[in-house]
Amino acid sequence: MPVDAGELYVVLRRVRPLHLLSARAVTAALAGEQVTMGVRALLEALLDTGPAPVPAIARTLSLPRQVIQRLVDQARGLGLVTTAPNPAHRRSPLVVLTDEGRAAFDRIHDAELRALGPIAAGLDPGDVAAAVRVLDALVTGIGRITADAPPVPIEEAP
Repeated sequence: MPVDAGELYVVLRRVRPLHLLSARAVTAALAGEQVTMGVRALLEALLDTGPAPVPAIARTLSLPRQVIQRLVDQARGLGLVTTAPNPAHRRSPLVVLTDEGRAAFDRIHDAELRALGPIAAGLDPGDVAAAVRVLDALVTGIGRITADAPPVPIEEAP
């Protein structure tokens, strides 16, 4: 039986505070690092996709290219990424995660996982898998709805 749109909206209402609380948790995990939340997201995207040009990273993170370029510049200044020629497009170099970038992400992510451990211990794996499926469906569906919408203005990188 299909889910009522109102029931699905309840999930969205939970996502909003979760997003804000997650930002606080990530900020705590970044204590002692020179990495911002935005640079952390960039490092994770590169870890997931491998070397990629700024426009592709922007699509992956659903952020404007200009924001990604600022994050790349910050990360490059910290030695966390470098650029390499892009055989597919000479004017759009590939952004490449450095060994230092991978090590920084691993330290940050390990701290995040330690913080999540007690929460994970109280959950059923099937429930977590179902939550991932629902969130994936929301990201895909809302992505289709907003495909032609202009980007939300961002005053500073996430």
